[in-house]
Amino acid sequence: MTSRYPAIAADITNLFATRNTHAVEVAILQPADPFLDMAGEDLRRRIFLTESETGQTLCLRPEFTIPVCLDHIHSQAGTPRRYSYLGEVFRQRREGGNEFFQAGIEDLGDRDTAEADARSLADAHALLALVLPGQALAITLGDQTIFEAVLASLGLPRGWRMRLARAFGSAPMLEAALADLANPPRNSQLSGAVAALVLDGDLDGLSAHIAGGMEEAGLSASAGRPPSDIARRLIEKAELRSVRLSNEAFAALKGFLAIDVPLAGAAEALASFASGAGLSLDTALEKFAARAKAIEAHGLLAGKIRYDAAFGRPLDYYTGLVFEIAADNGDRGDRPLVGGGRYDRLLTLLGAKTPIPGVGFSVWLDRIEALREMAP
Repeated sequence: MTSRYPAIAADITNLFATRNTHAVEVAILQPADPFLDMAGEDLRRRIFLTESETGQTLCLRPEFTIPVCLDHIHSQAGTPRRYSYLGEVFRQRREGGNEFFQAGIEDLGDRDTAEADARSLADAHALLALVLPGQALAITLGDQTIFEAVLASLGLPRGWRMRLARAFGSAPMLEAALADLANPPRNSQLSGAVAALVLDGDLDGLSAHIAGGMEEAGLSASAGRPPSDIARRLIEKAELRSVRLSNEAFAALKGFLAIDVPLAGAAEALASFASGAGLSLDTALEKFAARAKAIEAHGLLAGKIRYDAAFGRPLDYYTGLVFEIAADNGDRGDRPLVGGGRYDRLLTLLGAKTPIPGVGFSVWLDRIEALREMAP
């Protein structure tokens, strides 16, 4: 390893100790499949892959949330339980080194999701206030639950809801999905066998056909998207081409995505939108308002936090709250110092026998150190 251990590490671990967390260490070498299946397109492209002697696909740890959750499941620890970590992650990056440090907290099993969400945001803010004293911070929130509730209320079929939910957090992907929704593309030409399987919606048969083709071509099924993912996308695309959203519904969706207001006025703005569009979002709005109230109870001013209805984070496992905190230098293009969110389905997908709610955040320590070096 070539990364320098951060000088601020001791301050961060001391803060974690005061926040009722259990410090955890997870292996640097991880099974690759959970990341390839659940981490999201952007992270999948950046993972360093290798293979064990037995042929298992492994990777250098690209983030901590999935390994911490796997460790929790294997340890059979009780919940609620809060884990903290500080260590290296490994990703191919356009800027900066490919080895860098992250720290964070994963909060598992707390059924009071509003309080747990608010606590996660408050912990992240407290960490930055400790290591960047005097630095103005810009906090941006999004909410996958609200977005999915809007899609469901608009009557979109499941395939479209899934595609748009996956695109949430990626402006280019969301733009492309909306363009296709407004003007569905013509059917593409598929080979006879594939076309028949797609038309029948035969996911298992199509997955096996794709896996066989990859094997014949000498391609590893774990080098990119798994065959089942490719097959599912092909079937979904065929279904999506048959759907066209009404002008009214499309305008409502665009209107929702344009909402960008201080958190203090967000619940009212969302209620006004829902009323004007004739949509029923009551349950999602109640949870949103409860979280906003809990955030203020933690001393974070809702007037200083921005809610952006189109804001998401490019990790597939998020299910509710998503947030980022950046240095507020008057430029919204600043890279985030902290990213986090809620992932209530992740532990079940990783093998937990019962659903375990979770929320957490990660901090980019190299970006924090760069800001500290620039400080007068």
